[in-house]
Amino acid sequence: MQRIVGKHNVIHEPHRLHVFSCDGYVAKQALPRAVVYPSNTEEVAAVVRWLHQHKVPFLPRGAGTGLSGGAIPLNGEVIISLVKMRKLLSVDFDNLRAVVQPGLVNLTLTKKIMGDGYYYAPDPSSQSACTIGGNLAENAGGSHCLKYGVTTNHIVAAKFVLPDGEVLDVGSPFGDPIGYDVLGLIVGSEGTLGIATEITVRILKKPQAVKTALAMFDRVEDASNTVSAIIGAGIIPAAIEMMDQLAMQAVDKSNYHVGYPTDIEAVLLIEVDGLAAGLEEDAARIVDICAQNHVRMVKIAEDDAERALWWSSRKMAFGAIGRVSPDYIVQDGVIPRTRLTEVLQRIEEISRESGLPIANVFHAGDGNLHPLICYDSRIPGDTEKAIQVGSEVLQVCVDVGGTITGEHGVGIEKIEDMRYQFQDEDLRAQIAIREAFNPLDLCNSGKLIPTPGRCAEIKEAKWTAIARNAHVFERLEEQTAVTAPPQNGSTLRQPGELQDPSGDEC
Repeated sequence: MQRIVGKHNVIHEPHRLHVFSCDGYVAKQALPRAVVYPSNTEEVAAVVRWLHQHKVPFLPRGAGTGLSGGAIPLNGEVIISLVKMRKLLSVDFDNLRAVVQPGLVNLTLTKKIMGDGYYYAPDPSSQSACTIGGNLAENAGGSHCLKYGVTTNHIVAAKFVLPDGEVLDVGSPFGDPIGYDVLGLIVGSEGTLGIATEITVRILKKPQAVKTALAMFDRVEDASNTVSAIIGAGIIPAAIEMMDQLAMQAVDKSNYHVGYPTDIEAVLLIEVDGLAAGLEEDAARIVDICAQNHVRMVKIAEDDAERALWWSSRKMAFGAIGRVSPDYIVQDGVIPRTRLTEVLQRIEEISRESGLPIANVFHAGDGNLHPLICYDSRIPGDTEKAIQVGSEVLQVCVDVGGTITGEHGVGIEKIEDMRYQFQDEDLRAQIAIREAFNPLDLCNSGKLIPTPGRCAEIKEAKWTAIARNAHVFERLEEQTAVTAPPQNGSTLRQPGELQDPSGDEC
């Protein structure tokens, strides 16, 4: 690795590897073998080719802000960190395109082009830290995805390094690509199909005008009904965000104090943008709809400073939960927005039954929930209880016609919840796609897709990985507490031949 990227771009000392043991999902941690910092496509491809040739597992990592454990090196991978690949390579204002390296921070792109009157629309809450490469891997959303869509709607092409080191150009900078939509497969694949090294994105002209409303409700039900009523009236806001009382308490204890009343159940942050003509009318209609749904108070931001304060209180809500709880797990299930009241009531019941507080901060307009399950990892069993509560919440989302993730990804956090949403046949089809790109399963193994059927019963032993990488048996033995082969008479076999106790082929 040092010969490829230079000695100063490789970290391998144990005490320096600990900061890479997890991402934003801290419930599980593991150390990588090493961390490598390439600076361009050629170096990424050379690193991957060497690792593939020597059958060493690896995974790409951006800023580490992911919330589902996608960047945790469960198998002692070499981490290919892309944070030094942070250049804005080119901008074409006439055709609304920019080419960036994957390590460029999301908000930095907007800052670099806003002086010319342009911006990059996807805006995750972590946009001041998360990278565009990480956004691509997770298909990240954001507050304004109600109107503008998620990351996949803004990436048009990419240079992509396959798990064997081959470099592909996928997508098309202009027009739809001809043939199979390979770019569509790659966006949201969570680093399991390869590594994007140059990304072509759409940029937008800044809207002529913006109006932002803050609406406070005595009851969550009234706030939920308001969301459906606004969109039902034919208004498509840029964003509709909701916070409940626990979330409001947390942000008001932080540096972004708005002064939310302590006796209201919900607040909505509603924003419309576009041409100045007609925007006042839209804002007035929104105020009227809030009034029809028993709003206690609704206010239009008087200036940019007030609007910025409101948005800061929303975007910093996750971090602010640290003011009320030492630990939390955040889920991101998606539901039909017409079922908001019902699902939020069920989440409250789950919270009460488990004894764990749950704060709700989410993209109400597109039904993307973010329940923050508060717990204390110092209390034995609390972490496991929080993980179980998270699964119960996701099952509720699926039961009402939704899904288990809208933008945070599956990673390791939701991998078992995939079984609740998909049949074995669906999972096998997804595995077949992964194997076409990543046949040796060296690139971010163990993420996103669970093994179908009976194979799940022995996945923790990782016998397939042992058979494939006999030289790492000792390390795997320590990780999984496997001290002997299975007691069913089976022996280690080649990948694809391993059998579970029932004799079914895995």
